[in-house]
Amino acid sequence: MTTQASTTQAPQQATQTALRAAIFVAALGYFVDVYDIALFGIVRLASLKELGLNSQESLLTSGVYLLNMQMGGMLLGGLLWGVLGDKLGRVQVLFGSILLYSIANLLNAFVQDVPSYALLRLVAGIGLAGEIGAGITLVSEMMPKERRGLATMIVATVGVSGAIAAAVIGNIVYWRTAYIIGGIGGLLLLALRVGVYESGLFNSVKKNKDIARGDLKMLLTPERAWRYLSCIFIGVPMFFFITLIVTLAPELGRALGLQEEVSTANALLCHSIGITAGDLASGVLSQALQSRKRSLAIFLACALVTISGILLGHGQSASYFYTLCLLAGFSIGYWCVLVTTAAEQFGTNLRATVASTVPNFVRGSTIPISLSFLALKPYLGTVGATQLVGVVCFSLAAIGLYSLRESFAVDLNFLELLRPANSIPEEETEEVRSVGNL
Repeated sequence: MTTQASTTQAPQQATQTALRAAIFVAALGYFVDVYDIALFGIVRLASLKELGLNSQESLLTSGVYLLNMQMGGMLLGGLLWGVLGDKLGRVQVLFGSILLYSIANLLNAFVQDVPSYALLRLVAGIGLAGEIGAGITLVSEMMPKERRGLATMIVATVGVSGAIAAAVIGNIVYWRTAYIIGGIGGLLLLALRVGVYESGLFNSVKKNKDIARGDLKMLLTPERAWRYLSCIFIGVPMFFFITLIVTLAPELGRALGLQEEVSTANALLCHSIGITAGDLASGVLSQALQSRKRSLAIFLACALVTISGILLGHGQSASYFYTLCLLAGFSIGYWCVLVTTAAEQFGTNLRATVASTVPNFVRGSTIPISLSFLALKPYLGTVGATQLVGVVCFSLAAIGLYSLRESFAVDLNFLELLRPANSIPEEETEEVRSVGNL
């Protein structure tokens, strides 16, 4: 009896070890990912001034340009890594993306002009695009469905705390040194990759060569396309807040007539503390309510209230601004629930593509948000342009949330078919179902 029990426990212990390793690497990889994304917002002014830009207009214009290059890279990278994640595997994409953004981070420390800075932000963006989608997909497919949200909550909460590290380090060290720290951190993480194994669900599907994996054409059917866009819409308010309120805090503070000057670094620190706590709280709330949609709805409503408080707070103190940045950061801390929801909405043969591209298209919404702001600013002013863009972003989020099905504890053991089920011969349909239910 003892021998049989030991034999049974050994595979279970190996599975638990593999799961812990996957959560560990995914969480720390996302930590370095978020550190790099947040770091640029913190060192934007210092780095551009050292590169020879002095006027307020040139600092703003070049800052938006570099930000858009980074986010453009993330859009490209999201497509690249997502497709590779479904074709080659989640683990290969996880490590490949960490390697690329770590090298780009290191090279950012040695830029001497804006064009080279922009090129490296583009490369960094491509690298940064793959980690969160591959990590969340891998962890989601390895966890029991009822506790899936707890594992992704750990990944996201540890990850977004990278912004806190960026705010602290970016404030106390030379900006070039801060980039080097991020690059070295990512490379050290790769040395700890032993023990991370591929998802069993992916391996099961990979064995069948007839199943299309990572095929972008499958996202073009009306129903899937709307499901996909709905996931993206829900996340847009996050990057509206980060782009127009946190990153451009000095400019917005002056337009609001705040009593003291506010800085991006302090606003980002408040936002980062808030979003770290919010990611934890939204994940716990989702588990408690046994609903992704209700958790998302509650946090979106709170975000609307707190961000409105910032944009209507003319003549307030810097403390008022920072306090609401903290509360708004908490309110938009639904990242883990959003990415988990996106992964749960699609089948195993398309899941990595969706989980990689959705967060990066959400991040990429920075581009239309910032360009819309710049186009509206001459007519409505800084505050008016921000308010109008915000109304559009929150409206899209409400539409997207309403459109999605509830996915809490849904079984992930299913496939997306390239053709409608009623057009597939019965014997082929049964074969696809059998693979999907392994």
